[in-house]
Amino acid sequence: MRHIIIGSGAVGGSIGGRLAESGQDVVLVARGAHYEALRTHGLRLTTPDGTRVHRPPVVTGPEGLVLRPDDVLILSVKTQDSVAALDAWAGRPVEGGGTAGELLPLVCAQNGVENERLALRRFRHVYGMCVWLPSSHVDPGEVVAPCTPYTGMLHVGRYPSGLDGTARRISASLEKGALLAPLAPDVMRWKYTKLLANLSNSLGALTGPPDTDEARLIQRRAYEEGQAALAAAGIDAVSAEEAAAVRGDHLRQDPDLAAGRDGSSSWQSLSRGTGSIEADHLNGEIVLLGRLHGVPTPVNETLARVANTFAREHRPPGTMTVAELTALIDATARESGQE
Repeated sequence: MRHIIIGSGAVGGSIGGRLAESGQDVVLVARGAHYEALRTHGLRLTTPDGTRVHRPPVVTGPEGLVLRPDDVLILSVKTQDSVAALDAWAGRPVEGGGTAGELLPLVCAQNGVENERLALRRFRHVYGMCVWLPSSHVDPGEVVAPCTPYTGMLHVGRYPSGLDGTARRISASLEKGALLAPLAPDVMRWKYTKLLANLSNSLGALTGPPDTDEARLIQRRAYEEGQAALAAAGIDAVSAEEAAAVRGDHLRQDPDLAAGRDGSSSWQSLSRGTGSIEADHLNGEIVLLGRLHGVPTPVNETLARVANTFAREHRPPGTMTVAELTALIDATARESGQE
């Protein structure tokens, strides 16, 4: 099995580096300065057991390699970039006949719950992956993954549900590389739980870590809106307690590496000035469900709107006060009659 990592940033780079370290066949896909750094200097992956440089092949897209029947595509771009990536790869020919969309498994190693739906329009064989893998990618060619004894926990299962031999092979490959990969026939239950946990990403990106009572109140309100929206939509999710029990002590963050970690993926998007952020598919998913099912979501609506403004205007992370954000949330609630 050859693992093609489409999007070799924080999560993709961590997965690709660990797979390469365990002697498995890996191709990294990256763009711009990150591609140039990977091609020239290799992937510099720092974990609690040291820093290693891995030099698997790296390409900018599907034109750079011939797809094989034993390939598995691991999609690890942000959701706002998924359609472009899926369209680029789905129609590519595979050796022996057929296309990637017809023949190859595609794993959505991404936050949110929209990616699998997008993928299934283009690929016959789609797998969900719930990613618990704290990591950072700010500088080209470098990824920091601070957890030990495992780099991450990656629940994997077929989408929309079930298990098969491919899911088992993917899990086995990951577990050779210091990654836990539990098989999850109900993988979307896990991904909805992770969605709730990711609702505070925008908050942290806008105002910094929620380490005051006022910030924690916003965090709690966003989470409670998410719970209410899922309940109204009849969507089942793993409880936070069950998720924490399963993670257990498997993902301890090294304090030195964690201290240098630059916030959530949303914080990193603003830090890199990418011009986009994932808020529409995290907070925005709750807003969508709320509007469909009559649940007020002023906190998540405000977080999504303001995070998008920050990204569009290339504003640096952590430059809004909690008081300013609270005022905007209150104004959204008043304007929408949701007080």
